[in-house]
Amino acid sequence: MVNLGDVFPDFKADTTVGKISFHDWLGDSWGVLFSHPSDFTPVCTTELAQVLKLLPQFTSRNVKVIALSCDSVPSHHMWAADIKSYANEAVEGFPYPIIADESRELAVMLGMLDPMEKDSNGMPLTCRAVFLVDPSKKLRMSILYPATSGRNFDEILRIIDSIQLTENHKVATPVNWKPGGDCMVLPTLTNDTAKKLFPKGFSVTKVPSGKEYIRLTPQP
Repeated sequence: MVNLGDVFPDFKADTTVGKISFHDWLGDSWGVLFSHPSDFTPVCTTELAQVLKLLPQFTSRNVKVIALSCDSVPSHHMWAADIKSYANEAVEGFPYPIIADESRELAVMLGMLDPMEKDSNGMPLTCRAVFLVDPSKKLRMSILYPATSGRNFDEILRIIDSIQLTENHKVATPVNWKPGGDCMVLPTLTNDTAKKLFPKGFSVTKVPSGKEYIRLTPQP
């Protein structure tokens, strides 16, 4: 398993856009790698179709997306037609790569196998993993869904917004935060420092302990 803050492995793989080295492919962008159990399966098709629709939103955040499935590149190319049809998107080619991991080598390396779900040959399926990698190639977020549960990519975009915001400002985002919502002043900041950093001010929520650690400020 890769831990948060670790450099993400610079793996090499066959994809629908040819052979890639992950770090070279990522370049100076953020990247989302998301894995799938198999081609031509219903939940996976809905997910890749949703990413196809959301691609401009990922691009606007300087995020590249790349999928992975335990089937071959020719299979991926055939599947792409179904994905585009389901998404009702008549685009040229397929606009983001799909990795072929027939040997499950990457699934094993990245801890993405779901032992609860197996294919017709009794082999464990790849779970629905999501990895967010920053431009310095470090892992910033990971989520593991079981093979039977589809992801919420609106939530993934929300997490990206939160991480990119807190990368540049000394805030954290509270429960159910959405872009534009109030943020939390970091507890490591004194009130005097917070007043200098946040010219719009901040409010303190009173709690029984009397400690002034819940401080809200408008999103910087």
